[in-house]
Amino acid sequence: MRILHLADRLTDRGGAYTWMLGVLGVLIEAGHDVRLVVGAIDGSVAAPCPVEVQPGLDARIGTVVELDPLVQSIGPDIIHVHNVMNPAVLEWATGRKNALLTVQDHRVFCPTRGKWTLAGDECRDAMKRDVCASCFESEPYFREVFSLTERRLAAVREMGIVTVLSRYMREELRRVGVPAESLHIVPAFVHDLDHEAAPKGPPCVLFVGRLAATKGVSEALEAWSLSGVDLPMVFAGTGPLREELESRAVEERGRPIEVTGWLDREGLSSLYRRARALVLPSRWQEPFGLAGIEALSFGVPVVAWDSGGVGEWHPGPGLVRWGDIEALGRALADAVTRRVAPPPSYPRGEALDRLLVLYDRLTR
Repeated sequence: MRILHLADRLTDRGGAYTWMLGVLGVLIEAGHDVRLVVGAIDGSVAAPCPVEVQPGLDARIGTVVELDPLVQSIGPDIIHVHNVMNPAVLEWATGRKNALLTVQDHRVFCPTRGKWTLAGDECRDAMKRDVCASCFESEPYFREVFSLTERRLAAVREMGIVTVLSRYMREELRRVGVPAESLHIVPAFVHDLDHEAAPKGPPCVLFVGRLAATKGVSEALEAWSLSGVDLPMVFAGTGPLREELESRAVEERGRPIEVTGWLDREGLSSLYRRARALVLPSRWQEPFGLAGIEALSFGVPVVAWDSGGVGEWHPGPGLVRWGDIEALGRALADAVTRRVAPPPSYPRGEALDRLLVLYDRLTR
């Protein structure tokens, strides 16, 4: 089968792109002809398949992208769209009977911070103009972003097949009018990590992800402090809070805080081998939480808030009420004293089988 994947960019920065690269890999291993077309390449990772750049796929506004000549030249059996926020491209995909879409995050049904309000509360409301306006301080900016999100959502509602990684995401999309029969869960899985890697450094408490308020960076740091755990706190990632974390690491001499930046899969494997616990206090409602199942695959306990889809894969101990930092600290103090048995598996084969069933439906 010839499968064309469209994405906003080629990168390994974040779970959505890690998942996409894993999908490309399993399809290639299964003998399919896989191509990738992206709007930009950041140089952080090599694609496992032929890749080319099509400017405009990475646009956030309705920029017209001439995709028909590309499709005609490749002649794909399937067009699989990932992480594209350009509404014009989403609208183009609705007109292709052999196209499906993977929705990885909230940007088609939440115009702001991922179901986390300006007041700092969990949002349980479906997207509506009067509800969402309260999360913006600028009325003109709100109108612009809300209209853009509405346009994306309108396109998603017209797609015949939409895949997501969790029941949480499926329910959120159903609540905003995406037909239930269009929505399918294709599970996340662990790939391209070396479970025999040597740990390069002492045992630590670990945070993996974008260093931003939505991911709970400050909350992870506070929980670590409250826990009394005498292990370094390591942040693997980068983002707007990186400079603040690095400043604290310098200013508070003797306080073991380390910021590594983004790591390749080899470096991340070594870091998981060091970890005695992973902290995952996502403020936004986590679409899945891929770092969590990666840590579990190494036997590392995960201390997390019950955010979005996290409870669907979390084994239980260490999962606490969303927003409770003190409970997170207590859970962390307990977690570092034990290991966990890796779950049975997060099977690559199951994800591949589910995708191929959907692909086959489109070709027929």
